[in-house]
Amino acid sequence: MKWTDVRDIAISLSEKHSDIDPKTVRFVDLHNFVVDLPDFDDDHHRGGEKVLEAIQAAWIDESE
Repeated sequence: MKWTDVRDIAISLSEKHSDIDPKTVRFVDLHNFVVDLPDFDDDHHRGGEKVLEAIQAAWIDESE
């Protein structure tokens, strides 16, 4: 997965961290969650605020 795979990342986060409310996750923690996903294979430094916002919003959608 790459940073642009927002929906796939959100699904993976929802499955891996089902006990976490995505509305309460700080961007630093979210960034770490994403780069720690087993299928994630992209430059860790490219995960800026805009993509993290999109991932968090998609994760919230997945968890509802």
